[in-house]
Amino acid sequence: MADLQEASVTLPSDPASVTTARRYVCALLAEWGMPEHTPTADVVRLIVSELTTNAVLHTLGQSPTFTVDVQLERAEYLRIGVTDSHPRWPQRLPAAVQQDNGRGMVIIRHLAAESGGRLSVTPTSDGGKTVWIMLPWAAPVQ
Repeated sequence: MADLQEASVTLPSDPASVTTARRYVCALLAEWGMPEHTPTADVVRLIVSELTTNAVLHTLGQSPTFTVDVQLERAEYLRIGVTDSHPRWPQRLPAAVQQDNGRGMVIIRHLAAESGGRLSVTPTSDGGKTVWIMLPWAAPVQ
């Protein structure tokens, strides 16, 4: 097996793309050996949903597309990155009781930490950013 397996998909910044991205990542992980109905797959599904939703909602129409990158490094670590071209980085907002949003990054960070992983944000050459999640790989590689 190669030291690095990777795949990516670029989708329009549209709410329907969140489902497409989630299905793409889940199908790819199943192909790489992670069964769909496992706790890790559930965590990945929720993280992809939150990251892609953020890329659609919080770029305020200034990023016409977003890209989901998936990397499996040495069958040890799974990295998922969601890239958009909006210059504003994710912000942790105070979660007021009446607030309908602003908790996504808190959820993602908590899920990553609970799974033994971490979250990071890196700039892109075009002024946007990639939000990365890295998790230990918990499935045999096929």
